Amino acid sequence: MRISAATRLGLGLAIVRQLVESHGGMVQADSPGEGQGATFTVKLPLTQQAAALQNSHETANSLDLNGIKILVTDDDTDTREFVAFLLEQQGATVTSAKSAVEALTALNQSQFHVLISDIGMPEVDGYMLLRQVRKSLSAGQRQIPAIALTAYAGEIDYQQAVVAGFQLHLTKPIEPNDLLQAIVQVVGRAEGKCVT
Repeated sequence: MRISAATRLGLGLAIVRQLVESHGGMVQADSPGEGQGATFTVKLPLTQQAAALQNSHETANSLDLNGIKILVTDDDTDTREFVAFLLEQQGATVTSAKSAVEALTALNQSQFHVLISDIGMPEVDGYMLLRQVRKSLSAGQRQIPAIALTAYAGEIDYQQAVVAGFQLHLTKPIEPNDLLQAIVQVVGRAEGKCVT
């Protein structure tokens, strides 16, 4: 059976209007004339959660990471690129590594103020990476502040991160402001200890 404009019930816009108005919003329809299409505008009030998110982004935008060199290690390309983009937008200089081996190479070649590492990586996980950093690198890099950025969110995971030497444990998906605040926090603690 073919459905044509003549056989439709025409309830779509009425249902949209009812749903939008039940949330305190409004729907507006504008058309320049018959046969020329229409523009529908939906306006919804800003919720407390959305307002909090907007405030979070405003706070994040006020944090300045200029001069901070950060090594981001994550085997997931999307996460690594998102974190790097976020930090670069705040002025940080970011080096990315897709494995613990790449991270160790980068740490041996350059000085960083902060290491951000995923935990669940193939071959060498984030815990082992940080243990190797703490044992084998030069004195300046051995004490690099480290933030675990991981999907492992349990209390045991937090404790393992601390035992491995991470200063902070953040869970994915990460809130941008939480990550920026964490970096400011660990850099502040280590101020004067990083060789640049």
